[in-house]
Amino acid sequence: MSDATKDPVIRRGQAPLVLSLPHVGTAIPEDIEARLVSPWLARKDADWWIDQLYEFAGEMDATIVRAHWSRTVIDLNRDPSGASLYPGQATTGLCPVETFDGEPLYRPGEEPDAGEIDARIDAYYRPYHRALNEEISRLHKECDRVIVYDCHSIRSAIPRLFAGKLPVFNLGTNGGAAADPRLIESVSAVIAGSGRSHVVDGRFKGGYITRHYGQPEKGVHALQMELACRGYIRESLGPVGEVNWPIAFDPVFAGPTRLTLRAVLAACLAFATG
Repeated sequence: MSDATKDPVIRRGQAPLVLSLPHVGTAIPEDIEARLVSPWLARKDADWWIDQLYEFAGEMDATIVRAHWSRTVIDLNRDPSGASLYPGQATTGLCPVETFDGEPLYRPGEEPDAGEIDARIDAYYRPYHRALNEEISRLHKECDRVIVYDCHSIRSAIPRLFAGKLPVFNLGTNGGAAADPRLIESVSAVIAGSGRSHVVDGRFKGGYITRHYGQPEKGVHALQMELACRGYIRESLGPVGEVNWPIAFDPVFAGPTRLTLRAVLAACLAFATG
């Protein structure tokens, strides 16, 4: 890799809560960007503005681990073995070669081979997961329970990935295996009380981070929150292009969702410290 590795950005707190933001990065090394169809296309599926949406978590003294690199470089929420998280369903891989809509990311013949994927794991994937592990371990020394809360968003309608319109709040728990049932029930009650559409373990049951770090029997509980973009930005449903995506972040419009998410994190902390 011609570009030096850049570690994730970390905000260290003392509360037993770690927010993971693996898809907010937009940086792409020059040697990779030169082979892409379009830099915009390579950033199209980022979790736009999620870091701004969850800024309040710092006030709750949460630890925040935020990715620097674009998911086109490597997807930090995929199994490093390359195994699919959703067998039989359309998804993107560890080093994606197409967008959520199926558009090719690389010029013909420029896709990463196995050797390059291994190099990207070393350079970009491992630093992020090393940081997550270290922050979880640091907090677990002080508290019997630690919550890993994986933050995501996605456009509300992507026919290739799911039918119809996605609920606003999509809570993933790996079928209940990644967290204590009491925590899941508490967070589920908060999103149900928002009055907006919601589901638990629907289309998105939790990616690699939720499944890997969620070990409730060891005191580490993991949840994934996948937000439909219309819940916090003025999203228009339908195809998007360079002229209309991403939509600007409006903190006033995002306010109601922020209130719900603040209550979600408060429920996480109540469980961790209770």
